[in-house]
Amino acid sequence: MSAEYVVGIDIGTSGCKSILIDAEGKVRDSSLQEYPLLTPRPGWAEQHPTEWWKAVQTSLRQLLGKTSISGSVVKGVGLSGQMHGLVALDKVGHVLRPAILWNDQRTMSQCQRIHEVVGGIPRLLELTNNQMLPGYTGGKILWMREQEPGLYERTRVFLNPKDYIRYRLTGELATEVSDASGTGLFDVRQRRWSYQLLNLLDIPEERLPQCFESPEITGKITERASESTGLPAGLPVVGGGGDAVIQTTGMGLVKSGILGTIIGTAGIVAMALNEFHSNADGRLQIFCNNSPGTWHVMGVTLAAGGSYRWFRDTLCEAEKEKAAQSGRDVYQVMDEIASTAPAGSRGLIFLPYLIGERCPYADPKACGGLIGLRLHHGRAEITRAILEGVVFSIRDVFQLISTMENSVTEIRTSGGGSLSPLWRQIQADVFQCPVTTVSGSREGAAYGAALAAGTGVGIWPSVEQAVGVLRIETETTPVPRNRELYENLYQIYCGLYGALKPSFDTLVQCLG
Repeated sequence: MSAEYVVGIDIGTSGCKSILIDAEGKVRDSSLQEYPLLTPRPGWAEQHPTEWWKAVQTSLRQLLGKTSISGSVVKGVGLSGQMHGLVALDKVGHVLRPAILWNDQRTMSQCQRIHEVVGGIPRLLELTNNQMLPGYTGGKILWMREQEPGLYERTRVFLNPKDYIRYRLTGELATEVSDASGTGLFDVRQRRWSYQLLNLLDIPEERLPQCFESPEITGKITERASESTGLPAGLPVVGGGGDAVIQTTGMGLVKSGILGTIIGTAGIVAMALNEFHSNADGRLQIFCNNSPGTWHVMGVTLAAGGSYRWFRDTLCEAEKEKAAQSGRDVYQVMDEIASTAPAGSRGLIFLPYLIGERCPYADPKACGGLIGLRLHHGRAEITRAILEGVVFSIRDVFQLISTMENSVTEIRTSGGGSLSPLWRQIQADVFQCPVTTVSGSREGAAYGAALAAGTGVGIWPSVEQAVGVLRIETETTPVPRNRELYENLYQIYCGLYGALKPSFDTLVQCLG
C-alpha cells in the first residue's frame, strides 16, 4: 500500500504557510511565503488577495519540490486563514478592492448600528450567539455599502480570506461553519446563515457563499490551478476552518475537558463544547467547531506574549546583549532571570492591559500596571510577575468558560509562550492542572487544516480520530505547595480591575 499525504494551507496575516503531513500525522515539510500588510489610514488594515494567491502558488511548488513527493500520492487539501476578513468579488470573479482584515477598526459605527437595528445585543445573541465586533465581516459589508456604493453594487459575493483561495483552486464559491461563525452573520446554533439577520440588514443571502462542514469536500483542483501549484487536477479540497478555531483542532481540542491556551502576541483561551451553549452576556465567542455537531468557545486577551515582548523591547537591553554574546534567544535569558525569583514574585502583580482589554473586560481604556512594587523587588521579580500576570489573565477568561464546562483534566498550550518551560510551569501552578504540548501544534492552523483534509478524504473516519495522531511532547505537572500562594494572588488580581477602572478612565484622558 502506497503512502498517503494531505496538504494544509494557512492564509495568515503575515504570510502563507503550506505543510505536508502523512497518514501518521508526521509533518514531512513546510513552506512559508510572506506578503505585506497595508495600513492606508490609522486603524485600517488591508491586503491584496492576489498576493495571497501568489504566495500559495510559490509555497506549494516549494513544498512539493523540497519533499520530492509526487503530487499523485497527495489525497486532499485543507484550508485555513485569518478570520473575519472581507474579499469582494464581481460577477466574473475579479477582486474589487483590497481585502479588509480582522484587525481593521473602521467599522465601529456600523457595528453599533447593527445592534440597534436588531433591537439590542440580547436580540442579536438570539440570532447569532455572538456580538458584532468591529473586526467581524458583517460590519465591513455595511461599511462598503455606505462608503463605496459603486463597488458594493458590483459585488457578486463576499468571501473570507481562505475561501478566496478555495475559489482560485477550485472555481467554487464556498465556506465552512467555523469561519462563517466569525462573520457575525451566522446562526451558530443551527449551523447556517442567519436569514433573519440578513433580512434585517438588507444583505442579499445570494451574496454569501454556500456553507459546508469543515471536513466536507467543497470542490476539486482545476486544470488551471494544477498548472500553477503543482497539485494534481481533481484533487479534493475540503472546507477547512477559520484559523483561531482550527488551530485548536490541531491541538486536539475536539471534545470538552481539555483547555487550550495559545500565548502569542494575544492570548487565546479555548475549549471544545460537545453541545451548543448560549452565550449569555456575549463576552465570549462561541463558534461552530471543525467536528460536525460540536462547538468552540473562546476568549481573547490582547497582550499576552505582547506584554513580554514590550518588556523585552523597552527594558531588557542587558538581556539582549547577553543573548547576542552567547548566541541564544533573548527570551531564554529573560526566563533564566525570572526563574531566580520565587513563585508569586514576592507579592508583585502585573496587569497585562497594555493596549486595553477584550476579555473578560471589553475595555479599551484599561491600563497595565505593576501592583505591590517595593524596594525589595528587582529585575527577576518584575520579569516573573509579567509571566504570572499573563497567566492570571488567561485564568480570568477560563472563569467565564467554566460556566459552560468546568471539568478540565488537562491544559494544552501552544504559541511562542509554550516554548518557555517556566511559563508552562506557571500555567500548571496557577491552574493546578497538568500542562502539555503536543506534536503538530507548532505548525499552527495549517496542521488542523491538514487533519480536516485527511478526514474529508477518508484517511481518518472522523476529526476525533484524526487528532489521535497527536503525541504528547512535554508534560508539566503542578507544584502542590504553590496552590495556596497562587490562589491568594489570583483573588487579589481579580479585584484590581474593578478598583482601578475609574483611574484608568481618567488616565486615558491624559494620553495626549
